[in-house]
Amino acid sequence: MGDRTDIRIEGAREHNLKGVSLTIPSNQITVFTGVSGSGKSSLVFDTVAVEAQRQLASTFPWFIRNQLPKYERPRVDSIENLTSPVIVDQKPVGGGARSTVGTMTDIYSVIRLVFARFASPTTGLVSTFSFNDPEGMCPECDGLGRTLRVATDRLTDPSKSLDEGAILLPQHGVGSMDWQLYARSGRLDPAKRLADYTPQEWHTLLHGSGGKVTISSHSSSMQVNYEGLADRFARINLKRDLGQLSDRARTAIERFITDGTCHACDGARLAPTALAARLGGRNISDWCRMEVGDLVGVLEELDDPAAAAIVAQASASLRRIVDLGLGYLSLDRPTASLSGGEGQRLKMVRHLGSNLIGMTYVFDEPSIGLHPRDVGRLNDLLVALRDKGNTVIVVEHDPDVIAVADHVVDVGPAAGVHGGEIVFTGSVADLRAADTATGRGLRRVTEMKREFRTPTGWLRVEGAELHNLKKVAVDFPTGVLTAVTGVAGAGKSSLVNGEFLARHPDAVYVDQSPISASSRSTPATYLGLMDPVRKLFAKANGVSAGLFSFNSAGACDECQGRGLIITELAFMEPVTRHCEACRGRRFKDEVLAHTLHGRTIADVLEMSAADAVEFFEQPALRRKLVALTEVGLEYLSLGQSLSTLSGGERQRLKLALQLHRTGTVYVLDEPTTGLHMADVDTLVGLLNGLVEKGNTVMVVEHNLEVIQQADWIVDLGPEGGRDGGEVVFTGTPAELLRSETSHTGRYLRERHGLPG
Repeated sequence: MGDRTDIRIEGAREHNLKGVSLTIPSNQITVFTGVSGSGKSSLVFDTVAVEAQRQLASTFPWFIRNQLPKYERPRVDSIENLTSPVIVDQKPVGGGARSTVGTMTDIYSVIRLVFARFASPTTGLVSTFSFNDPEGMCPECDGLGRTLRVATDRLTDPSKSLDEGAILLPQHGVGSMDWQLYARSGRLDPAKRLADYTPQEWHTLLHGSGGKVTISSHSSSMQVNYEGLADRFARINLKRDLGQLSDRARTAIERFITDGTCHACDGARLAPTALAARLGGRNISDWCRMEVGDLVGVLEELDDPAAAAIVAQASASLRRIVDLGLGYLSLDRPTASLSGGEGQRLKMVRHLGSNLIGMTYVFDEPSIGLHPRDVGRLNDLLVALRDKGNTVIVVEHDPDVIAVADHVVDVGPAAGVHGGEIVFTGSVADLRAADTATGRGLRRVTEMKREFRTPTGWLRVEGAELHNLKKVAVDFPTGVLTAVTGVAGAGKSSLVNGEFLARHPDAVYVDQSPISASSRSTPATYLGLMDPVRKLFAKANGVSAGLFSFNSAGACDECQGRGLIITELAFMEPVTRHCEACRGRRFKDEVLAHTLHGRTIADVLEMSAADAVEFFEQPALRRKLVALTEVGLEYLSLGQSLSTLSGGERQRLKLALQLHRTGTVYVLDEPTTGLHMADVDTLVGLLNGLVEKGNTVMVVEHNLEVIQQADWIVDLGPEGGRDGGEVVFTGTPAELLRSETSHTGRYLRERHGLPG
């Protein structure tokens, strides 16, 4: 029967769920498994988590509720015994340019208090040490630590004279009014090559001022003040919000701008008063630049009894970061530079310090970004939360995390319309014996690749020093599948996403960043299928192509092409219902009267990718649709909202956009993110297929299934942060098994039952 406090769900129907009913035991760790797109997130996040958040918000006064996000009641008959939720998802940390590890975790607030109370000299004001407060921020960079500067060497072509078009800025072509300001100023010889300018002439061109210059157009003339080229560009462009410009205009301007460390504060973000205050011989910037693991020791050196309580609070938070395997981070690290896995684990820091009990913690693949060595630490934290008296719900694919579960719910049997059912509930041991995709995956033991492709060439990276890299020199082979491995913080992303891509900008890069999409975005719009499809319908029916757009002429008047009617109610949750006028199909009836091979445009958008491959004959369309099936998304409907896709589905959709090239270098950042064990096989087959077509494929990866199927390994380490940044191994997976210095090699040996 279960405990009377267990969470009971009846008739869940969000997205692809088919009236799911189940019980989630309280005060236990329940792991939800299943192939990507099977309905795990729909059940856990869109049903349980949303309803818990909605009910919690309903307990607050109306004024507070109006300030909180509004959650619509999920499509479910009933959910009983919910408790207050803590949601730790994969959404980007965000926070903008002012957000750092220290501010995100609130640890920097405690450090500021320590310096305000105990540093010398100090004003005693906490705001003095805040780079988000006018009192403490560096006046030169406004607390950002970085400043935009004009790249003066990019403004001109010194091999030419002004008359020959030496000025490269937009709107400065020969004869233009902007060009006349310099060529007709009387200060410079317009026929003289800039390479022959004296230092004084260069200064006049770039930074000169004073006096008037007469410039003219075809109909008038005027006098304007002379202003150096660099100074004028800076005045017009560096103080404006470039984000307000069109992509084309912003790109044209950004060519001539560099983003560099602020020379006034050296990137510390703070004013001189704050940086002058010292504690233990260090200022607050020195503290924030340390690795968290080292900062713990520095903080605990403070022996002032009055500081004991503050030190204990800060130390506890810092140690939790270390326990999460992130001790290599520093408090001044911008959150925008964190990987998805790092960001998710940092979200856990404040919750792990809580003494609240009876909560429901919900995690979305917390193992993302974790090397097998670090998964054990994660499991310890999940167990600690449970043992405090909390219910822990985890959506996860990693067998090592599944192993720590008290209870498992397997969703399937397949993805999309073929999923949405509960195919197993029970213990991990029983799941291993179950005839489900997850059960089969847990039982399977795959062999390591035995034959490795021979590289066709090498791409060298030399002198790599980004972040913790120690002048790394490494050759990446071409024409093969390479896995870049290493513990978290070893320098993988710095080497591949930073140094390698900077040297090889033509490489196709598929990262973990979210797809930029509106509520109207679909796989068809993302892949660029809609324009050719609309033209086919227009040609077949002799009407305008715009008629077949739910964003334009063909949109249902009632719902404006959304297919849904969203009713916003003051102080209450919004209500969403299918549009009765178009029956949720988005188009006017007169549009649906037109067909192509007997199908309406709405029918086409409801097709799965696999069905669409059979329907369309045009090579360009079929190529993109086949790409969807090759990345394992054959079940997706062309008109499905991108907001309903799982993280793994979105990343594979990004990959589908880049397929069918030859002679290309592909770089993928943890492509197994969000993938079930069964989906990993599809991914490995896809990667091998890309190589067979003459491409070079590099993956930054922790998944041992992928690693052992690579042709070449570049392993970084030996540890993370300051103790990483070195190449500890290069060679084939078979050779990695014999490596004495590689953590990856050790876990690969364990996987194959070899002595460590």
